[in-house]
Amino acid sequence: MNIRTRTMLVVACVVLCGPRSGIGQDSFVHSAAVDAAVKGQMKQQQLVGVAIGVIQDSKVVYTQGYGFSNLQQRTPVSDRSVFNWASNSKPVMAVAALQLVETGQLDLDVAIEKYLPDLADPLRTVTTRQLLCHQSGISHYSNGRIVPAGKRVNARQELDPFYSIQRFALSPLIFRPGSKTDYSSYAYVLLSAVVQAAGKQAIGTQIAERIGRPLDLESFQLDLPFRGQKHWVTAYKKNNGVAEPIEDYAHFWKHGAGGYKSDVRDFAKFANALANQQLIKEKTATAMWTNQTTDDGAKSNYGLGVVVEGGGRLLKISHNGSQDETRTRMVLYPRQGHGVVVMCNTQGALAGRISTAVYAAMNRR
Repeated sequence: MNIRTRTMLVVACVVLCGPRSGIGQDSFVHSAAVDAAVKGQMKQQQLVGVAIGVIQDSKVVYTQGYGFSNLQQRTPVSDRSVFNWASNSKPVMAVAALQLVETGQLDLDVAIEKYLPDLADPLRTVTTRQLLCHQSGISHYSNGRIVPAGKRVNARQELDPFYSIQRFALSPLIFRPGSKTDYSSYAYVLLSAVVQAAGKQAIGTQIAERIGRPLDLESFQLDLPFRGQKHWVTAYKKNNGVAEPIEDYAHFWKHGAGGYKSDVRDFAKFANALANQQLIKEKTATAMWTNQTTDDGAKSNYGLGVVVEGGGRLLKISHNGSQDETRTRMVLYPRQGHGVVVMCNTQGALAGRISTAVYAAMNRR
């Protein structure tokens, strides 16, 4: 059985949802202040539903839901409600890539044609490092000319990221790789295919075995078409102050670019593991959290899969996620052992304002 066939068979192996009690609702000392801060932001931003997770002392100490998972049915958000991660999927794929670097299966600085020899020009000369830190020259969704390969690809095939590449396989680069930094989700679709090829296992298997199972991620899954999956939130947009449901769109084809979803408990578990180097070695984490530079020495605000700010004890790593169905935020201070994650189901939500409000509530005396 080849890698692509296995991808289609094991894609659901990271889907494990089960009833669980909340984390820290009775013991978290700042719970009342945090709850008030989140509700204040929800009122100010007119949000339908929010879930948050708090990390302190290198542990997930609080997860909570607010508002509605489905407004029409009056279903409340809980810490088991399943939201899209959107681009917070990117740090997941970055970790999977760096795990392969540790085992010698992936070289960040060789052309990716080593792993994907059938890839068309001009993508084949890009390096994995350039994919990770957004220096590949591959366009995002609308900042360059998108040229598909012209091959008809069905949804089942796109469970394999190699086939998802066909959506943009012949697109010209918008700059010379390594010469500048420009955010690209298509780069992470391609990265997902590189990780699959270098790891010699279906991408779903790799994510499940090296990230999902070690962290006991019970709800983490691909964003497949909705067919009544348990706990999935409904997404909303605001129309003249009225919340209207958004038609579901399946982002699975994006894989590590924005194709994952879970409840806030699993989002917080992953964030805490990232901050504590549970999935990669300390030396690898240091490389991940180092600002990358362009060919002319200009310092980027991206490390390998995350935004990097500050240094030493004040080191801050973060990432945002944005899709029509969701806004997410992950902010971590790994040298201090604390962080916040946020998930929203309202289009246009400012998740960063929620994480800032949560931090302000935690710091009140």
